[in-house]
Amino acid sequence: MTHPILQIKNLTKSYSGIKALDVVQLTLQKGEVHALMGENGAGKSTFMKILIGLLSPDSGEIIFDGDLLKSKTVSEISKMGISMIHQEILIIPELTVAQNIFLGREKEVFQNKTGWLNDKNIALKAADLLTQLGIEIDPKVKMKYLSVAQMQMVEIAKAVSNNAQVIIMDEPTSAISDKEVSTLFKIIRELKNKGVAIIYISHKMDEIFEICDTITVLRDGKYIATKSASELDKNSLIAMMVGREINNMFPGPLIQKGDVALSIKNLGKKGKFSAISFDVHAGEIFGISGLMGAGRTEIAEAIYGLSKADSGVIKINGEEVDITSPQDAVTKGIGYVSEDRKKLGFIPQLSVVQNLTLSSLSEHCRGIFIDNQKEITAADQMINELKIKASSRNQKVTHLSGGNQQKVVIGKVLAASPKIIILDEPTRGVDVGAKFEIYKLINNLAAEGISIIMISSELPEILGMSDRILVLSKGIQKAILSREEATAESIMSYAVH
Repeated sequence: MTHPILQIKNLTKSYSGIKALDVVQLTLQKGEVHALMGENGAGKSTFMKILIGLLSPDSGEIIFDGDLLKSKTVSEISKMGISMIHQEILIIPELTVAQNIFLGREKEVFQNKTGWLNDKNIALKAADLLTQLGIEIDPKVKMKYLSVAQMQMVEIAKAVSNNAQVIIMDEPTSAISDKEVSTLFKIIRELKNKGVAIIYISHKMDEIFEICDTITVLRDGKYIATKSASELDKNSLIAMMVGREINNMFPGPLIQKGDVALSIKNLGKKGKFSAISFDVHAGEIFGISGLMGAGRTEIAEAIYGLSKADSGVIKINGEEVDITSPQDAVTKGIGYVSEDRKKLGFIPQLSVVQNLTLSSLSEHCRGIFIDNQKEITAADQMINELKIKASSRNQKVTHLSGGNQQKVVIGKVLAASPKIIILDEPTRGVDVGAKFEIYKLINNLAAEGISIIMISSELPEILGMSDRILVLSKGIQKAILSREEATAESIMSYAVH
């Protein structure tokens, strides 16, 4: 048997005496798709940063294609044949697709005898590459005009163009549609056939078992095990990741629903959605499902006052309301957790305590001054209730794991005591243990009589959590399904027509 393309031995990395990685190992064969699994904070990000040259390990060995890698820069490691597709896409918006694909390598590939770059050849080579990969994107268009999903595909093309022997994919499907996931998996299988090895990081269990051959699990910075994907099922993999079994992923009894708290009648916005009508009862979890571009987030933004609907009526507790801004919405008892927590959910420069009290700051003031002790007391209560894991209340939110960042965003909304909460992709980029805790929190809020609107792209989540489900397709309301009527097949049938 030939040697592995990549071998990691006893990798260790500490920050201020705290071990982020503790004797971690991984072996990767050519043509293998190898999942790296673990909760947020398990050490996956530190591991990958070391592998691509962004960080240096304290100890351990990285052997690539039989050679020991030591003190290599990001550029050197990339040239050797290790590429990474980041969850947060790194592109130059004003450059074309072709220019982004070959960025930094233009002189090597396209410089002519006079020393000028040949943009025509760059575009032709990019077009040929995209065609080979089955990606339908114009190589001459500027990146800023692409969707996030299209940008993700360009990043994949860039890695392939670099003749990478190992490609690390970090949450590659977090912002792409089911159709684009199929395209991605087809590309991955073609890369496998060519001997390219993939390290695949995702919180989506279905993907892991569909595309991956092998699974390595990290927990609290420690190596737990490596197993063939065929040896595991979802429950056994979750148990490895969290150190305990989670038998019921969607906990909480069904409760008696109250009166109609929110009523939407014929809501419309040109080019986004039209004739949307539904009621949400007190204590109800009302799911909204549909493919990307179906209008889910746009409806939420119109209800919350982030954008203005062109037509329709919104009633709260039977009374018609005019919501023109998020401040209006908060005043009327509506809270909103955005799908993009880093853009709209929290302020990165502020601490946990400062972010938690943002939406309720007026309650922690004496005159024009903030009562620090009152603010701290309120924040500490929320930290305890939501089980937010932070080194201290003064830690910056950006230094928390994804799951704990999401809890801070939810805590900030809850601090304003809303009666209606809109949750847009509440568990996106969150590990399985944190998902379980967020599901329990949502059920507890419903049990207290709070109305929940939950938007999710994950069918198991929307089916497991929702009392009723609104299905959208291209901005059109297709059905409202009861828990008994809703299945993955029925939702997809409505969503694609």
